[in-house]
Amino acid sequence: MTTAQFDCQHCMASLLGKYVLKDDNPYCVTCYDRIFSNYCEECKEPIKSDSKDLCYKGHHWHEGCFNCAKCNQSLAEKPFAAKDECQLCSEYYSNERSSKCFHCKKTIMPGSRKMEFKGNYWHETCFVCKHCQQPIGTKPLISIESGNYCVPCFEMEFAHYCSFCKKVITSGGIMFCGQPWHKECFLCRGCRKELCEEEFMCRDDYPFCLDCYNHLYAKKCATCTKPITGFRDAKFICFQDRQWHSECFNCEKCSVSLVGEGFLTHNKEIFCHKCGSEVDTDM
Repeated sequence: MTTAQFDCQHCMASLLGKYVLKDDNPYCVTCYDRIFSNYCEECKEPIKSDSKDLCYKGHHWHEGCFNCAKCNQSLAEKPFAAKDECQLCSEYYSNERSSKCFHCKKTIMPGSRKMEFKGNYWHETCFVCKHCQQPIGTKPLISIESGNYCVPCFEMEFAHYCSFCKKVITSGGIMFCGQPWHKECFLCRGCRKELCEEEFMCRDDYPFCLDCYNHLYAKKCATCTKPITGFRDAKFICFQDRQWHSECFNCEKCSVSLVGEGFLTHNKEIFCHKCGSEVDTDM
């Protein structure tokens, strides 16, 4: 506004005091407010020439009406965000829309760096090793029920070392004879086949697959000559220096089972009492 002696462009009244220029044309304050004022989105009243007009995307507000739709905090000369045609202060928008830190439960502000792991989010400074409390960042980590650990701390605190390769077992593994093993290191002592998902036998604290054990150590059945492993609680019979599968321990003549029964021997043959007596008679 300025002061001069000329007429209002609209009502032609003499402008002896304040006036407003619009497109280089002078208007008295009354005419200018009535013709050109924008209406406030909040209070629906005109924003007169003596008030500050705040504009956003074609909409207008009085300075005192331009507030956060949720907390009513003034947004004049402050950063804000728009959602569903409502203006929100950055603090409220961040709290509502931004991720919460899994550790401190506080909002991870837009623009700040966040770490994601197993579907949760952390401030970069909150995503730390459980033991040394140093930020993990993008370095390798090992996660267990008690927390996340950098690799050096996990190895120092918890790791088992494979009995075979002497390297750290970071996950999985098996125990054999009180010693930890990587699954891929738990091999048959004979043929070096992986045994982690196989049935096996033990000899002198070494694991053997069934084929190797049977070939190297198993006694042979005196009747069928097949190996006697005792595996899966299989029962067998021992007599003097010979062994039989339970199902093979039968009378040589009539084939009746002799398991739990008395029997007679002749040379290296075994007989039930009846057949054995007949053999003695024949002799």
